[in-house]
Amino acid sequence: MDQSIVGSIFTVIVFVSFIGIVWWAFSSRNKSKFDEAANLPFADEDNNESKKD
Repeated sequence: MDQSIVGSIFTVIVFVSFIGIVWWAFSSRNKSKFDEAANLPFADEDNNESKKD
């Protein structure tokens, strides 16, 4: 096995991993989890406002 074959195999593995991560990120099953995580900073602001009163 020479350098070019190893490089090609590594490139294919990285590409397949990238496609898997993109598929996972845009999966509709994870949308609710990501929406909840996106709103976490705003939930912290609500708690701070109630403590000031």
